[in-house]
Amino acid sequence: MYREILEQLKQWKDKSRRKPLLITGVRQCGKTYIVDAFAGECFTGYIKINFESEEKLSAIFDFDFDVKRILRELESHYKTKIIPGETLVFFDEIQECPRAITALKYFCENMRELHIICAGSLLGVALKRERISFPVGKVNRMQLYPMNFKEFVRACGRSDLLELFADWSEDREIPELYSVPMKKLLKEYYIVGGMPEAVKTWIETHSFDEVEEVQNEILTDYADDFSKHAPAGEVPRIRWIWDSVPVQLAKENNKFVFSHVKAGKRSAELEDALQWLSDAGLLIKTELVEKPEIPLSGFADKTYFKVYMSDVGLLRAKSKVSPDTILEESALYIRYKGAFTENYVLNELISTGKTPYFWRSGNTAEIDFVIEHAGEMIPIEVKSADNTQAKSYRQFCGKYKPGKGIKLTGKNIAKNWCESTITYSIPLYLGWNLERYLAGQIQ
Repeated sequence: MYREILEQLKQWKDKSRRKPLLITGVRQCGKTYIVDAFAGECFTGYIKINFESEEKLSAIFDFDFDVKRILRELESHYKTKIIPGETLVFFDEIQECPRAITALKYFCENMRELHIICAGSLLGVALKRERISFPVGKVNRMQLYPMNFKEFVRACGRSDLLELFADWSEDREIPELYSVPMKKLLKEYYIVGGMPEAVKTWIETHSFDEVEEVQNEILTDYADDFSKHAPAGEVPRIRWIWDSVPVQLAKENNKFVFSHVKAGKRSAELEDALQWLSDAGLLIKTELVEKPEIPLSGFADKTYFKVYMSDVGLLRAKSKVSPDTILEESALYIRYKGAFTENYVLNELISTGKTPYFWRSGNTAEIDFVIEHAGEMIPIEVKSADNTQAKSYRQFCGKYKPGKGIKLTGKNIAKNWCESTITYSIPLYLGWNLERYLAGQIQ
């Protein structure tokens, strides 16, 4: 299955100032798969060291950080010559070998011509748990997320639709010939999500039951990670927060409230547990900006936030909302439809490198997401239904006067003005094409 990060990896390969590359991402989002594919396409030689399954290889890094010695011993173990420029060396689950992380500094300084990639699922957690000397400034970084909607559509064999919409005119309504299959694919994406094994299972079987079996296995593996990798005293609190997320997102006011996690528990008792889940990549926080100014990060309230899951399909499985409820949009879906839609849009935004915030004015108005783009502040209003009346959006535009804004809705494509703001109304299924509107590339 094609992943967009492959193009970034090819660019990294040819960079003149290339450093060892660190790929992070939640467990089972496809890090090993994509590095294997990259190696097969772009290198004649490949050595993969998995420090989780081959613990004994950590001993190679125990003596010193002489990179020539390390490579000689790896060549001896794998009976393969490592040739800079031709061989890719992959340190998988590198968090299990802290000294290999430190060694990256010396590979950067003494053998930059060698292509080295490292990956670690719980690296954010490990770096805080262990006293690891991290090679600041000596590595390049990339973040891999679960498959976004565009990658899902491609995997489902509908690249033709993606090509069609790549340069769709802003003043042409989308006919049912194209909107119906895209809406169907989006519903399927809400159910399946972007975890590669779940997507692969869907493509091969078209069985939601089998997809859900995969998703439940992933959720169980995540829960097992709590016990294996979190401080023992934090494990119950981590489970409480993890289990509370679907309910918190489904609330009308979906601000994360610590007291709703467990009766009688205060934020001071639960903050470390929430941070652990965030460091692990399982949860994503968006912070409030009451007075949105550039840079948004400088005006964010870190004490007031929403929490989303890393994958909308896992959110659906954890919420125990059946596929039929989504496909038929039954009355039971009303409570969760907005939550799934917001989580989907959040996942799309972060997969393209955006850092979303949200805006709220007291209890009277809210903008779901506010992002920065090319020095501009962009409001993004999300509507899960066809109703696009957005008093909050109008209030925001009137008060802060952004140059452009986005409405992602269940309706057709449109362009209009809200106060002095050019507003692009875009169907939810075209969220992957947002960059084009932000950059003003529409015809």
